[in-house]
Amino acid sequence: MTSHQKWMQLAIEQAIKGNDVGEVPVGAIIVKNDKVISQSFNNPILKNDPTAHAEILAIRSAVDEVGNYRLTGATLYVTLEPCAMCYGAIVHARISNLVFGAYDYKTGVCGSSFNLHEQKFFNHAPKITGGVLEEECSILLKNFFKERRN
Repeated sequence: MTSHQKWMQLAIEQAIKGNDVGEVPVGAIIVKNDKVISQSFNNPILKNDPTAHAEILAIRSAVDEVGNYRLTGATLYVTLEPCAMCYGAIVHARISNLVFGAYDYKTGVCGSSFNLHEQKFFNHAPKITGGVLEEECSILLKNFFKERRN
């Protein structure tokens, strides 16, 4: 198991927690200096907040933990390719590395529906790695939506 897989497994555990409370199962953790500094899962329904995506909540917690709104040197692991809102927060937080599991062909902006990371107007670009434990991450989402339809 690679280190990316090890950390993504923790993000999957967060996604499962979200699934257990009826949220879309997306989980995120932020690692800095080989230590988890924050973790979260999607929570817009329970928080009644459309911005309460796993990535946003993990970033909010991480900046509180380190006492700085910049997360230089940190890696964000998230089970689903980020949307435009989350990618913007990742850029503004100066997260160094973004690692995601499942590709999101509807709203993902790191190679699926759009390549926002290739746009020249950002003053920061994290290194991006996609598809880590992709099958496990995808199955969580597929099962969630399959149950919702039934």
